[in-house]
Amino acid sequence: MTDIKKKLLSPVVWGNLMAIALMAVLLVFAVWIWLDKYTHHGEEIIVPEVEGKLIGEAEYALEMEGLKAMVVDSTYERSLPSGAIMKQLPKAGSKVKSGREIYLTINSRQSPMAALPDIADNCSLREAQDRLRQLGFRVGPVEYQDGDKDWVYSVKCQGRTVMSGERVPTDAVITLVVGSGQSEEELFDYDDEEEDSQEVTDED
Repeated sequence: MTDIKKKLLSPVVWGNLMAIALMAVLLVFAVWIWLDKYTHHGEEIIVPEVEGKLIGEAEYALEMEGLKAMVVDSTYERSLPSGAIMKQLPKAGSKVKSGREIYLTINSRQSPMAALPDIADNCSLREAQDRLRQLGFRVGPVEYQDGDKDWVYSVKCQGRTVMSGERVPTDAVITLVVGSGQSEEELFDYDDEEEDSQEVTDED
């Protein structure tokens, strides 16, 4: 026991214990300093407004504030230029730390594609127009041909006939070819009646 006490009370043991304690204090202090710098404790940056700007302008504005731009999604709005920022998160005016990523949604450079619904020879003009508009298509002026009145016989897009299920740009104008309600024979008879009526008028 005496030898154990002597060893425990020896300067070498106490010196080692103090060195370990000092190293522990220094390590805790170093970690605290590192965390303070890493987390930017007490630092606040106001997020600038970049919605409506083009992607290049938005990236520059964010970098000038010490922030990072990250495009995470895209949408399509035909009234805005391609590459314009549609949405940002966090919002403008939010307080963040430097190095924070700002998530951006941009306006797509091309319109989305969608499958044409089964409307040719399958529904009326009003029903076809409603279905197309619900899917985001642009419905243009109607073309008429001989056949049942307001019955959709075919669909055209960009000057050609398209079939149901075919994918077309949603901002392209869709033209519906519908029946006029008169056949060729009826139109021919109608023209003859007009000519006869004109002849009678001329004789008078």
